[in-house]
Formats: sequence, structure tokens, C-alpha cells
Amino acid sequence: MTIDIAYGFIGLGRMGGPMAANLAKAGFGPSVFDKAGTEERAPPGSLTAESVAVIAGTCDAIFLSLPAGADVHTVLAEIAAAKPRRAVDVIDLSTIGIAAAEEAARRAAAAGLAWLDAPVSGGRAGAIAATISIMCAGPRALVETHRAALAAMAKNVFHVGERAGQGQALKLLNNFLSATATAATAEALHFGRAQGLDLKTMLEVVNVSTGASAASQGKYMRNVLPGTFDSGFGTDQMAKDLRLYRAALAAAGTAGTIGRDVVALWEAAAAEIGTGDHTRVFEFLARGGTD
Repeated sequence: MTIDIAYGFIGLGRMGGPMAANLAKAGFGPSVFDKAGTEERAPPGSLTAESVAVIAGTCDAIFLSLPAGADVHTVLAEIAAAKPRRAVDVIDLSTIGIAAAEEAARRAAAAGLAWLDAPVSGGRAGAIAATISIMCAGPRALVETHRAALAAMAKNVFHVGERAGQGQALKLLNNFLSATATAATAEALHFGRAQGLDLKTMLEVVNVSTGASAASQGKYMRNVLPGTFDSGFGTDQMAKDLRLYRAALAAAGTAGTIGRDVVALWEAAAAEIGTGDHTRVFEFLARGGTD
């Protein structure tokens, strides 16, 4: 495969590290940087860079995988200010919320950079296996230019809209649905146990019946039933995404009765569980949760 685009990757954490590794495995040879330590996090087949400015000066397109909107805006400012600067495209894989994505796109345009809002879903296991989904919002031509690189990291690459923020909207509503199913499944299973039902039996029946969900079929079978609670996604991270959803919901003015209750539940769970795996909401609700 001939690769004419030089890629950079900034942020080698829980999701970024595996995604950068898959980009390297596919032969893209990305230049990588992480302020928490690049050498020890750099995947095989990548090139290490000493700073954001070095990546901006040597790469045509840069992937970002960062914790929050403030981090994205800070790194974007460093890319924009780099001299010399080779970078022309920035693809943000982070979950930062609609308003932060819209602001990033405005700042990028002012600096002469093309911006693609492209959050991901599928968890760390999916990032490792390259089975995640990427929800791209921005010019379709920009998606097509980088489709091969995106496909190296994801099984499903969607173009969901032309406007930055639309990718965030889809990611947030997806995580709201995931969070709701995860918590509701825990509540239902505890009810069943109170009736003397076996946990494994309940899951087997639900998973071939109308109550099945990705949570019951995946997380509860893999991470809750064996008691490992190791999905790789923190309770604090779920609560953070849901706070972004709540803010977006308020701005949209659409129905939010269920959303507000779900956010409150996960904020309470995060206050107790912290960085512990989000599947531990099962234990949290066993202790009474917010009741």
C-alpha cells in the first residue's frame, strides 16, 4: 500500500494508544506524542515526536484522542501556532461535547485548518481489536481523504453530518442509551435475585427475549457475571459523558425526563466508585444506589 499522507497522533491513553497502534500496524507509520510520556506509550511501528509542534511541522494530518474540550483547544492552539507548519487537517477522536467541538472547528478554520469531529464508540476492547465505530461530522471529502486511515482503526466509519458537533451529538446519545441500559439491567437483575432467581439464568433468558441489550448481552456476560468488572471504561468517564449529554439536552430543549434521572444516577455512582469500572454500577445498585 502506498501512503502519501503523513499522519500524526496526539494522545496515547486508554483509547488513543490502541488506535495509534492499529494505525501503525496498517503501515501508516504515525508520528506520536503524549504529554504524559511518549517513549513508553509509543506503539511499535510509530515514530516518536518531542512535542505537538514537531508533529504539526512534519505531518499532513493529525489525530487527537484527548480527555476533554479544554485539552483539545490547548493542543489545537499549539498546532495552529507551529512554525513551520505542515499540518492541514485535524481529526478529533475525543468526546468533548457539542459546544466544544463547534468552538474547535471555528478556531481551526481561523487558523486555516480543516476540522473533522469524529468521536468513537466501542470501548478499549474495541479499540484494541479495531472494531470501534467512528462518527465523522464535517466535509464528506475530508472523510474520504482519510478513510483508509480511519478504517485501519475502526470497523464502522460513518459520515453523520457536515457540521462539527453532529458527531458529538450522536456519540452522546449513544452513550446515554448505553448508560441507561447498563443501569436498568442492574436494577432489573437485583429485582430478580430478590425473587430467588439465578443471575446466569436471568441473563440467558433476557438475552434471547425482548429485554436484551448490548449491555445484557455484552457487559453483563463478560464483565459482571464472572465478577471481573473489567470493561475498561471508568464510572467517572461515563458520568462525564452524561454531563455533556445533559448540557446538550438543555440546549436542544428536547424531552429530558429520563435523561436527567440517568445522569443523576451515574453522578452518584461516580462519586462512590470514581475511576472504577463502570460495570460496578451493578454493585452500586445492589447497595441501594441513590435510594
